Amino acid sequence: MSALTLDKLPFGQEAVITKLMPESRPFRRKLLAMGITPGCKVSVIRVAPLGDPLEIKTRGFNLCLRRNEAAAIGVMEVKE
Repeated sequence: MSALTLDKLPFGQEAVITKLMPESRPFRRKLLAMGITPGCKVSVIRVAPLGDPLEIKTRGFNLCLRRNEAAAIGVMEVKE
């Protein structure tokens, strides 16, 4: 299992959120309110044509995040 950020996660690969990086401070409350908390599973569904935003699936629903927001979320891949 390797550590990386959500913006680098390959399509369809499931991961577990490990931490919110310090650079997430300006929008940390927004992420937490949307249910993006350490320990929950997440996967990247698709990316917009110009690369921003990303659509992710977590807790049974889909969310769109800007690439800089996704880069502030540490994840660990789940190997099946």
